[in-house]
Amino acid sequence: MAEIALAHPSGSRASRLFELRTVLFTIVMLLTIFLVLYPVLLIAVYSFDVGESRGTFEFGLGSWRYALSDPTMLGAIVNSLKLLVSIHGIALPIAVVIAWVLARTDIPYRHGLEFMFWISFFLPSLSVTLGWIMCLDPEYGLFNTAIKMLPFVDEGPFNIYSFWGIVWAHLGGNSIALKVMLLTPTFRNIDASLEEASRVAGAGRTKTVLRIIVPAMMPALIAIILMAMIRAMQSFEVELVLGPPFQFYIYSTMVYSLISQEPPRFAAASALATLGLAAILPLIFMQRKLSLRRQYTTLTGKLQTQPVRLGIWRLPIFLGVLLIVLLLTVIPLIFVALASVMKLLGFFHIEDAYTFSHWISVFSDPMFLNATWNTLIMATGAGLFSVVLFSLIAYFIVRTKFRARALLDFISWLPFAVPGLLFGLGLLYVFLETPFFRPLYGSMFLLILATVVSSMTLGTQIIKSNMMQLGQELEEASRIAGASWITTFVRVVLPIMIPVLLLVGVMNFIGATRDVASVALIATAQTKTLALIQLDYMVDGRYETAAVVSLVVVFMSTGVAIVARLFGLRIGIRN
Repeated sequence: MAEIALAHPSGSRASRLFELRTVLFTIVMLLTIFLVLYPVLLIAVYSFDVGESRGTFEFGLGSWRYALSDPTMLGAIVNSLKLLVSIHGIALPIAVVIAWVLARTDIPYRHGLEFMFWISFFLPSLSVTLGWIMCLDPEYGLFNTAIKMLPFVDEGPFNIYSFWGIVWAHLGGNSIALKVMLLTPTFRNIDASLEEASRVAGAGRTKTVLRIIVPAMMPALIAIILMAMIRAMQSFEVELVLGPPFQFYIYSTMVYSLISQEPPRFAAASALATLGLAAILPLIFMQRKLSLRRQYTTLTGKLQTQPVRLGIWRLPIFLGVLLIVLLLTVIPLIFVALASVMKLLGFFHIEDAYTFSHWISVFSDPMFLNATWNTLIMATGAGLFSVVLFSLIAYFIVRTKFRARALLDFISWLPFAVPGLLFGLGLLYVFLETPFFRPLYGSMFLLILATVVSSMTLGTQIIKSNMMQLGQELEEASRIAGASWITTFVRVVLPIMIPVLLLVGVMNFIGATRDVASVALIATAQTKTLALIQLDYMVDGRYETAAVVSLVVVFMSTGVAIVARLFGLRIGIRN
């Protein structure tokens, strides 16, 4: 009887704890559905709205007829595919070679070079694009200006406002950097005995890489290519700046133009957005299926990773990789800095060519000061909220047996498939068409939600992969000692995961400082961020002023990454 009397309260307590965890899981599940699925569904629903006034829904197919028949709309989708093939057809071979060199050879300073590719990834796309505008503008770009000084040369050969100019801007942005980041750990995990066997058979290094290493890691390569393609489909700001001068639009910039015109064409924008989403979803299913594979033939129980000796090629290859890193990071930023102190970019021979007036005007502008404050609030809020939400999502997926956890895992992948601009459009519908949420439209809270959603996939997967490697013995010991589930989660699991949580928080802070696509449609004049006013300046052609704002954004984004690195935070991908 005594045992029964003692067991009963314990059972009641366990039941209450189970109910608490169930309630919390339900809250997280509903919140994720609200932030991810509901906006996407609204986009699809409003693509069938042919009502003439907002707030009155009238079903029809007019917007779909327009989206499927208008040459401009179809041309935007074709342009997106052309860019996709061109960018990755060039970036992938370059990234494969660089990743192999960094991971499998004795090239000097390889860890520093690898971190520089991470810095390139963290650099805002607009800032890098602005740097290349400074160099390659057909009228006053510094490269063209220098070439026109040669005899018998009337015009410069480069034009950033062209199809290949946009391709170059992406290559010089983070297209190559992203692939190097993802491929380097993959090459590092390959058993070196494969290369040794190939060389014993008489194959050279190049043939070994092309005939042995690349085919062996093909599953991982395909997954990384799909990931990079999905990310490229999310591109927005580069094309918005470089495309209009020669009437070049992709589907995301066309969606933006349909919404920003007067009167806005929300239904047509929704139809085009739904078409883009339909094109992306098969890629995310394929990528997720490949990423869930646990074993590859490239990994064995006798892993060997001896570096390949480059011999006399060690220094030339190092200088080549260093040059690429400088092209991706330092060189465009030098020209951005130069533009910020020139009266008129490209005019070196005018009187008083250099000035700090742009800096003075920007820092005395109340709009800039307000945007700086907005950026700090949004980035800090996104960093903190993402750590809490993503850690809960990862915990429920990895550590619980809820039947709906597979659905939660799938929903957490969707933001990776849906471009930030489309989520911004969906959140615009949610907070404009729902009277209860309408007061929150244009608020910093909404901007924080948008940036958190856009980074959900990466943050959740980082925490989830590390949590899967964490043994359950400590949690079991905590519960045996009488600690509740929430106490175990807060005092046992989270402290162990602090380095990973800090990494996710830092990455989301950096992502929020440079985010344009996710907040472009939902920010108001009072809640504009630095990235948005930089975009406004660049679209208006005020490049010198945009250069000042660009350097501030770069300082915020890369500065945090460098400081985190100096304090020992491991920034990189291991698996």
